[in-house]
Amino acid sequence: MAILLPDTTPDCRTVRLKTFPDERGWLTCADAYTDIPFPVKRLFWIYNVPEEATRGGHANWKCAEAIFPLKGSFDIYVDDGKHHATLHMDQPDTGIIIPAGVWCLLSKFEEGTICLVASDEPYCQEAYVNDYQDFLEQTICRQ
Repeated sequence: MAILLPDTTPDCRTVRLKTFPDERGWLTCADAYTDIPFPVKRLFWIYNVPEEATRGGHANWKCAEAIFPLKGSFDIYVDDGKHHATLHMDQPDTGIIIPAGVWCLLSKFEEGTICLVASDEPYCQEAYVNDYQDFLEQTICRQ
């Protein structure tokens, strides 16, 4: 189930994954092309983030990402150059799909948080823009 985020690009949306609870514990799963709208070519996870630290702070012109809080919580700011929103992520079965060309910044990590990121492309340093003003200028040029 996809829910469009208010005040953001229509391609940036939350997704709730199928979860199967029973007496042995809970299992949550994600299917490529259905829950995550792309084939996953790279996985990484973020953890042990100090309380005041941020992660992200960039946009990627080539890859899309699906971001999930496996444990704990954090806030995520998304910005497509015209619209923006901040979401509090605290449910392991609910993530956010970030399309290529969207600025994102993760902050306010709860102690013990583990964040999983699935990407549709391998890492490519040249595809990133790490300065917000540069991002805004490049966004205007791409429109």
